[in-house]
Amino acid sequence: MRMKLLIAAFCATAFLLHGTSAPAADSAKAAKLDGEARTALQKLYATTPAAKALAAKAVAVLIFPTVTKAGFVVGGQYGEGALIRGGKTVAYYSTAGASYGLQAGAQQYGYAMIFMHEDALKQLESNEGFEVGVGPSVVVVDEGMAKSTTTKTMNKDIYAFIFGQKGLMAGLGIQGNKISRLTP
Repeated sequence: MRMKLLIAAFCATAFLLHGTSAPAADSAKAAKLDGEARTALQKLYATTPAAKALAAKAVAVLIFPTVTKAGFVVGGQYGEGALIRGGKTVAYYSTAGASYGLQAGAQQYGYAMIFMHEDALKQLESNEGFEVGVGPSVVVVDEGMAKSTTTKTMNKDIYAFIFGQKGLMAGLGIQGNKISRLTP
């Protein structure tokens, strides 16, 4: 039984990470996503001054306004976002992930990745999907860290901020996440 669940989790991971790698987006969808991304980014800046300070020194910000995550033993998550560089949206991306383990619930949240260096951004742009945890160092900034750090003490490749969480998701498990370019 345990082996069957493990195989099912790996199949779900493969589907989520490869089956949703480049869904098409039309111009209306792109415009809507761009507006949602900019609104979410302004809300993040208003509630987390450290994110705004880092973004001012960053080469780009990848913002996912809404990521939906749900699971019961086997779980998944998906969201779409925009890459903003120099104040302009230059590309659209999706984030998809799968997880397996002791988990239950559903939630939605926003997610921003602030790219501090060109090399880290090049890895996002040049790969067939950017796997979180592989490549440049990503630091997830929690509320306490955001209040106690300054842009002088932050020197990693990418800083990730999770914000606007709604719902309840609890558990322990194995998780994978992939970010892929959307083609408008």
